[in-house]
Amino acid sequence: MSLAVAVVGGLHAAARTAAVDRLLADVPGSVVLHHDLSTASAGRVARTVRDRDGIVSRGETPLVNDCACCALREDLVPELRRLADAGSTRLAIVELWDSVEPKAMAEVITSGGLTVTSVITAVDPALVLPYLGNGDDLAEAGLAAAATDRRTVADTFARQLEYAPVLAVADSPEADDVDMELLAQLHPTARRVPIGAGAGDGEPPTPPGSTARPVPGGADAGAQGPLARAALAGFDVEAAAAAQHPACALLPQEADDHGVSTLVWHRRRPFHPERLYAALEDLTCAAARSRGRFWLADKPDALLHWDAAGGALCVESAGPWLAALPDAAWELVPPVRRAAAALDWHPEHGDRCNHLVFTSPGLDREGLTRLLESCLLTDAEYAAGRDSWRRLPPAFDTLLEV
Repeated sequence: MSLAVAVVGGLHAAARTAAVDRLLADVPGSVVLHHDLSTASAGRVARTVRDRDGIVSRGETPLVNDCACCALREDLVPELRRLADAGSTRLAIVELWDSVEPKAMAEVITSGGLTVTSVITAVDPALVLPYLGNGDDLAEAGLAAAATDRRTVADTFARQLEYAPVLAVADSPEADDVDMELLAQLHPTARRVPIGAGAGDGEPPTPPGSTARPVPGGADAGAQGPLARAALAGFDVEAAAAAQHPACALLPQEADDHGVSTLVWHRRRPFHPERLYAALEDLTCAAARSRGRFWLADKPDALLHWDAAGGALCVESAGPWLAALPDAAWELVPPVRRAAAALDWHPEHGDRCNHLVFTSPGLDREGLTRLLESCLLTDAEYAAGRDSWRRLPPAFDTLLEV
């Protein structure tokens, strides 16, 4: 019997525990592998393996380079291989510690020669907006995975939410229509499965854009309940990574319902660096979540990534636009990126564009649009051409650490 591995994560610990317990109940022969990073201050990471009846084994692994996440990576694959070699485990559920992000762990597991059959983020819908609005450092919340961890609660939660093709949704009495709509607009292609749905309950359809691949050998045969079937459905690590890359990310579409809006802003004209820099605070605080790609007039060859949550913005270079590369270099670019560029190609600018998406309750769509438009080059500045653009003040050099 081959070992299937389902990764279950999320900062909403109670929802995550409920999802894991549901899987243990609905998948015979399943076990949960969990590394507790809260013990890192003592120089070690505690590991437990449990099944539906309780703890099967306990162990510890020392920190690697003073990093709890590094210790997790070093210990995780050998433990999974041990379970695979024993042959008695059908599904290994890797329950990630609070702030561990599923992308890195799914890639580690796959590179170790094991089969990831699903990545699931457990969510309490009533907590989505509070967590997206929490700009505290993980260290302040006691959730840092290493001494050098500079992530925030908001950006960590956003990545956990948006990477997973399956969201295990807790039945939260405090959640209202706004909370559910916000969750739907933040990750519209996700398969949302109620944690409380057990054997015999209906299963929602797989949405467009799913990264699932069939599991060899019919590993999901006999799985009871929609969450169990989702955990064994299959997962494509490369497709999931491409869906997060700023050049070809599957960003949300326009939406406006139950007081929650998503504004998709797409323009071909570049930003004026100084005007955009002056507007960053207002743009960052305009929505609970915003992301996408953009270009600056003084850096016309650089594809820049916009990633904002919790009132904080991260701007970084994601390499060159395809239009800035020589033809011979295109063969080195993943096909999915070439395909994404071809769908949005401009005869003059190629794939260069501003494509930003803002999602929030109470979004001031008109005001936000006006502010964004005011940051673009004027007609006269645009007509002056790229040689003139490159001489504009480099307002973003500090942010980009140029």
